[in-house]
Amino acid sequence: MDVTALIYHVVFPAKYRRAVFDPPVEEVLKEVCLGIEQRYQVKFLEIGTDEDHVHFMVQSVPTYSVTKIVTMIKSITARQIFRRCPQVKQQLWGGEFWTDGYFASTVGKHGDEHMIGKYVKNQGKKYQQLHEDKQLALF
Repeated sequence: MDVTALIYHVVFPAKYRRAVFDPPVEEVLKEVCLGIEQRYQVKFLEIGTDEDHVHFMVQSVPTYSVTKIVTMIKSITARQIFRRCPQVKQQLWGGEFWTDGYFASTVGKHGDEHMIGKYVKNQGKKYQQLHEDKQLALF
């Protein structure tokens, strides 16, 4: 039996680098991400927000490409934030929440996972850890 743990550090800036991540928007973002975990084979190991961008440490299965993970997270979180935090739509125009681009890098399980996890945790304000267990269920 093969076991593969793919961990990515991804960063999404808000459209126009607007400072939209206040505490209510952060809370919605984290709730939505936990909902994504329930429906897809991804786990958010860390989520760190700053005023105008978000860092994620995401674990996934090999069948999901980075592009698929990014597209899924961006589309679901944008739709839910606009729905649940209508004040954000006033700060952004054109109906887009995230910029078109993103940063993504792989994270080594035995090398830099702790360092990058700490970096992601320290974005912006106080950090709340979402998970301890890092093992994904295969089926």
